[in-house]
Amino acid sequence: MNDALFQPLRIGPYDLPHRVLMAPLTRSRAQQPGDAPWDLNVEYYRQRSSASLILTEATQVSPRGKGYANTPGIYSDEQVAGWKRVTEVVHANGGRIFAQLWHVGRISHPALQPDGELPVAPSSIRPNGQTYIEIGKGRVDIPTPRALAADELPGIVEDYRRAARNALRAGFDGVQLHGANGYLIDQFLRNGSNQRNDEYGGSVENRMRFPLAVVDALIEELGPERVAVRVSPVSGYNDMQDSDPGTVFAAFAAELSRRRIAFLEIVRMGAAGGPLSAEEEAVVQRVEEAFDGVLVANGHFDADSAAAFVAAGRADAVSFGRMFIANPDLPERIRNGVRELNEPQPKQFYGGGPEGYVDYPTIH
Repeated sequence: MNDALFQPLRIGPYDLPHRVLMAPLTRSRAQQPGDAPWDLNVEYYRQRSSASLILTEATQVSPRGKGYANTPGIYSDEQVAGWKRVTEVVHANGGRIFAQLWHVGRISHPALQPDGELPVAPSSIRPNGQTYIEIGKGRVDIPTPRALAADELPGIVEDYRRAARNALRAGFDGVQLHGANGYLIDQFLRNGSNQRNDEYGGSVENRMRFPLAVVDALIEELGPERVAVRVSPVSGYNDMQDSDPGTVFAAFAAELSRRRIAFLEIVRMGAAGGPLSAEEEAVVQRVEEAFDGVLVANGHFDADSAAAFVAAGRADAVSFGRMFIANPDLPERIRNGVRELNEPQPKQFYGGGPEGYVDYPTIH
């Protein structure tokens, strides 16, 4: 029944053995101080090496890009060394792994920012949301961010470029630009968060200018075949909205297609966080159709629905999140038709130690 998921797939220069990918999953367990991967993270990714491709947890490209406590970075030598241990163990177990590059933009707090500064954003618009600045202490309200000046944006592009170089040093097979879920790239694309009146705001072309500058920098460093992008066209997560998401995200997808990137991952999550409404489905299909390349679908899939989606030609692969949290051997379980899956423990998703992180049982 799930044969469609177990056909080989070529992504960039890589021949993947199947189409079950591990989605990026923030777990807030980087070593402190320093936000570097360490023994616990190495074991976590080792256990999940049977994914055809692992997309790492979102990884900040600079100290200013941080929005949550204990999340990893990829801008210091210590962080690069930690990630190198991760990539080595994944490769030793036959897996592939891309680093997801992240700048949170306005989804942060002065307690997480260098020198206690305000978070930055395309426009000075406060999102209705919260973040956590210390594990186990509850969430705090996000303040009104500072609007970035146009002359600051090239520096942020260079932060991404440095992160791509560091990903190469750390042994990653490629990178994925986090353009989803209300973070900086998404904030520039959508007119609910981008109300600039300069060359980076207003028209769809202008709102794409900064995101595409980042994509181009990554391509210059790694080649298009090692660069992927993640988008969430209709998700309302982190208080995101746009007056015409189909137009902006279809245009963005077309530009990514023209650049021949490795793949586009589309988060199929509705504005309320659940499955897509009929209207939202039409928007997402418009984005899918605008991209001529490998498509990865994410969101609200189980093994059967994922296989049916791929078999119907709607996507080339599916990335699984919560199912991979609780089932480190997920591809084997799906291949063998195992119906009894471990249930994830949401209270242990963010922060903590091995519990709910590396102690989920496998079938062998």
